[in-house]
Amino acid sequence: MKLLEGKTALITGGARGIGKAIAIAFAKQGANVAFSDMAADDNFLGLEKELQSLGVKAKGYVSNAAKFDESQKMVDDIIADFGRLDILVNNAGITRDTLLMRMSEEQWDLVIDVNLKSVFNLTKAAQKYMLKQKSGSIINMSSVVGVSGNAGQANYSASKAGIIGFTKSVARELGSRNIRCNAIAPGFIITEMTHKLPDEVREEWVKKIPLQRGGTPEDVANACIFLGSELSSYVSGQVINVCGAMNT
Repeated sequence: MKLLEGKTALITGGARGIGKAIAIAFAKQGANVAFSDMAADDNFLGLEKELQSLGVKAKGYVSNAAKFDESQKMVDDIIADFGRLDILVNNAGITRDTLLMRMSEEQWDLVIDVNLKSVFNLTKAAQKYMLKQKSGSIINMSSVVGVSGNAGQANYSASKAGIIGFTKSVARELGSRNIRCNAIAPGFIITEMTHKLPDEVREEWVKKIPLQRGGTPEDVANACIFLGSELSSYVSGQVINVCGAMNT
């Protein structure tokens, strides 16, 4: 039996990068998959077809996770379409990197809204149904810079640190109803976002990693499989660093 057979998962920011890798990994493990993104572009439509080709029910939803009402409606729609929601992966995220002295209020607010407020929005929407089921796994995507901080990323680091505090609080609130909540803190993961960095910057990052390589989206997805499955039935309120020992 596959590890996620019979479960329904929602992955926000699921059409590309880490979110896409999680969606595919979940489908391969037998989960029905709902995913969201901001627009139904080629990546969005292509992923929907790819997931369906793996023999599971899959559907993409155009929704802005930073908007409370849109998040509530999407979760209600997913329940109507799939009948239940067992795993929520709060993966939607952006960066607007610059030194604090140059950071605008707009850059601060946008990153906090997309990265942190979205986690509140979706968790609040999903918990209503998970409480009725008396089961569920919530996986929040933090970052190693949410643990250690990083120059030029005050907004991003603050949003990812906030996710860790939120995760631990939700784990305490919902544990008595058999709902687990954990965070993953990826390190330097090779995605479209990191490909935009100059080669010398990427090389400097890799030198800091004891395993001497950047991570892949699949490395993060594998940790999500563990947290979404019954293998982690006694794991809650934790932060799992997927970073090649970069953050120890």
